[in-house]
Amino acid sequence: MSATHPKNNRLEDERMARTSKSAAALLLAGLSCLVLSGTANAFTDIQNDPGKASILDLKQRGIVHGIGNGQFKPGAKVTGASAVTLIVKGLDLNIDNIRFVKKPKASQYFSKIKDNAPYASAFMIAQLNGLDIPRDIDPSANVTREQFAHWLFQGISAKGEFAFTEQYILLADEDSVTKNYMNSIQKLLIANIAELDARGKFRPKEAITRSEAAVLLDRAIEFVEKTKPIPVPDPGKSILSDVKLTSAPLADGVTKVTLTATAPHPGYGIEVSNISFIGSAAVIDYRVVQPDPDKMYPQHVATVKTETYIPAFYKPVLGSATASVDSGASTDAATGGSTGFPIDE
Repeated sequence: MSATHPKNNRLEDERMARTSKSAAALLLAGLSCLVLSGTANAFTDIQNDPGKASILDLKQRGIVHGIGNGQFKPGAKVTGASAVTLIVKGLDLNIDNIRFVKKPKASQYFSKIKDNAPYASAFMIAQLNGLDIPRDIDPSANVTREQFAHWLFQGISAKGEFAFTEQYILLADEDSVTKNYMNSIQKLLIANIAELDARGKFRPKEAITRSEAAVLLDRAIEFVEKTKPIPVPDPGKSILSDVKLTSAPLADGVTKVTLTATAPHPGYGIEVSNISFIGSAAVIDYRVVQPDPDKMYPQHVATVKTETYIPAFYKPVLGSATASVDSGASTDAATGGSTGFPIDE
C-alpha cells in the first residue's frame, strides 16, 4: 500500500478551502441580489406619500403595478378605466354565477367602451355586479372622489349585505355632494374606509388621485375580509316572522283587518298582496316590502304592520306570503299602507 504524500494533502486542503470561500461568496451575492431586487421593485416616489402603506399592500397583493421606471405617480389623477379596473380586481368581483345564452359584450352596456379594450371586461363585470356606472362614461376622463366612493361602496355591497351603525356624519361640504352618492359616502365614512380632511370636507367634486384611490380600496378590501356579512335568508322562507292577523268592526258593515309581523330591522315592511273571498272567509295574503337601498336603518328587530278593510259578513283568515316587492313599488287598490386596479395606463 502506498502512503499519501504530505504535500498532496496540503494542496487538497487549500483547494477545498478556496471552493468553500467561492460558494460562500456566491451565496452572499445571491442574497444581496434578492435584497437589491426587493428594493428596486419598490416604488421610488411614494416615500413621503400618506398612502404609502396602502399602495405597498396593494402591490404585494398584485393589484397595482405602477407606471414603470419604479414609479407609482401617487398624485396623478385616476381615469374611469383605471377606477373600474381597480375596484373589480381589488374586490375580486366576477360573474361566475351568471349563465348567459349569449356571451355579453361591454358595448351592450356602454356606448363609449370598445369590446377589444383591455378594460372592457372590467366594465362588464362592474355593470353586472350592480355598479352604477353611466352608460355614456368616457373611460379616459378623470373620476371624482364621490364617483369612486359610490362605485366602491356598490362593489362592497356586491360581496354581501353588511350592517352599519345608525349615524349621520356631517360633511362641511355636503351641499356639493351628488344626492345619489351621499349614502355610499356615509357608509364608507361609518366603516372608516373613507375619512374627511382636517376641515371636515370630503371634497366630492375633486378628481381622485391614485394614492387616494389606493387607500380607499385597501381599506375596503380589509373591511370585506374582516367583516361578516348578514346571513342571506332562505329564498323559500319569508324574512318576516310571527305574522299575526287581528280585526275590529267599523261602522257601515266594514271590518278593519291589521297584519303585524317582526322584521330584522325597520326598513322592511309588510303589505296585503291579495284577498280571496272563499265562502264566508276572506283569505288575506301578504308580502314583504324590501328596504330602500338608499336609506340607512337601525340594525334591530322591529314590528311592522299594514291594514286593509273587508265587508263585515266575511271572516278574515291569514293567508300566505307571496313574492316580495321593492320599497316604493306601486301596489294595487286592495293593499293598505305599509311601513313599512392594476392602475396601468
